[in-house]
Amino acid sequence: MNEEANPTFLGLSESEKGPWDVVILPIPFEMTTSWGEGTEHGPAAAIEASSQVELYDPLLKEELPCGLAFHTASAWSSEAGTLREQLDSIRDYLSPWFNAEQFPVILGGEHGLLPPLVEALGNHPSITGDLSKLTIVQVDAHADLRDSLNGERFSHGTAARRSLDYGIGGLLQIGIRAYSLDEAKFAKTENRVETFYAQELFTPSADNTAWKNLIHRISQLSGPVWLTFDIDGLDGSLVPDTGTPVPGGLTHWGAVEIIQELFSSEAEVIGADVNEITPGDDRLTQFNAALIATKILAAHIANRD
Repeated sequence: MNEEANPTFLGLSESEKGPWDVVILPIPFEMTTSWGEGTEHGPAAAIEASSQVELYDPLLKEELPCGLAFHTASAWSSEAGTLREQLDSIRDYLSPWFNAEQFPVILGGEHGLLPPLVEALGNHPSITGDLSKLTIVQVDAHADLRDSLNGERFSHGTAARRSLDYGIGGLLQIGIRAYSLDEAKFAKTENRVETFYAQELFTPSADNTAWKNLIHRISQLSGPVWLTFDIDGLDGSLVPDTGTPVPGGLTHWGAVEIIQELFSSEAEVIGADVNEITPGDDRLTQFNAALIATKILAAHIANRD
């Protein structure tokens, strides 16, 4: 493989032919961003930044790839003229990878990629057409529970709401701190939604009971789980170039604890996406996205059966 023409995640040498144990799926999707733009450049920037991430993780006995076969797939692309057609093409791009033969990590791209991702997961062997088996763990600054945003029902701000419409069994939200009144009411009345708000988790005058409750809740998860990690879930100082950076979010080590606890739980984590990556000149945003994706991979490998 020509690594200059097609850079690989973490700069790893890769075989052109499978089978592979891990696949990195870049989805440079951007159609509904409502403030900062540039997510279409995020996946490539994160892959470039990942070449500077250390290959050793304390969870592992050796450096990545730990003897496993990694593959950085060709990026999704579509010339479709409508949003619905673009989303359908994302679903079709992902479907062949959701067969339980490799662990997929998606790099995005705006969070609007989540609903077609959920559609594609319907054929996963652990779900077999019944999305009520699926729990989504959502790390995010925003609830993404609007029924529409700027007149669009498939906006990045409606991604979690549309996923519920498709019939997922549960949505565990972490770090939410920017949401509308309607979203707050919906989260309170929809029994499939469980939200750990950032203010409850991080207010300095509070003790850490809320954080302990979150970690305990994650440890109790079971069944198929998908992790969707919007990098604006991190504090805005860590990802200043993401489309809507919000103060008061997760620290790096908080994110690490969440990821490690999720993968060491009884849940079957069938994949993850790291989204809303918007590159900046200081490289901090894309580097932090690459760090999160690498931690996800390390946690997956450390907890393989």
